[in-house]
Amino acid sequence: MTTAIREATPDDAAALAAVHVLSWRAAYSDLLPGPYLDALDPEERAAVWGARLAAPDRPTVLLATGAGGRVVAFSCFRAWPAETPDESDGSGAAGVLDPATTAELAALYALPEVWGTGVGRELLAASTEALTAAGFRTAALWVFAGNARGRRFYEAAGWRPDGASIRDVTGGRELEELRYRRDLFV
Repeated sequence: MTTAIREATPDDAAALAAVHVLSWRAAYSDLLPGPYLDALDPEERAAVWGARLAAPDRPTVLLATGAGGRVVAFSCFRAWPAETPDESDGSGAAGVLDPATTAELAALYALPEVWGTGVGRELLAASTEALTAAGFRTAALWVFAGNARGRRFYEAAGWRPDGASIRDVTGGRELEELRYRRDLFV
């Protein structure tokens, strides 16, 4: 598959939302209730992404496009947000992350039809390059503990759990999220 990667604009909100919803439905079908996933609304997500992409403090969103410019995957990143005390594992081992030097990879989703084709790896590599160019030294992300496919994907790219975890309720189900981290190199 020939892929091009570019930064998203507000005009991409609907395509981005479609990838977001379809990837959630496939990736989390064994973690989240079916009725919750079925109720995900691409139009609602498009409004959220449109507002996010038009905001002055917008995150960086990269799109991977395939044939005909069709959006098949996206990533979203920004400076690490201020942390709360419950984001640590309690031992202090995870440490507090510095937003001046640490970025959050807030999302990386791909249409199920392109899973395993290298599009995700290419998008993650482009995201890592953009983070490095922006001056970040470390990146972190949250991934559902039960998302074995996602965890394997990040681990293959050098990301590792750092000991921090949180419990969050999504779709009426309480799930554990693990924080993964990796150093960025020039």
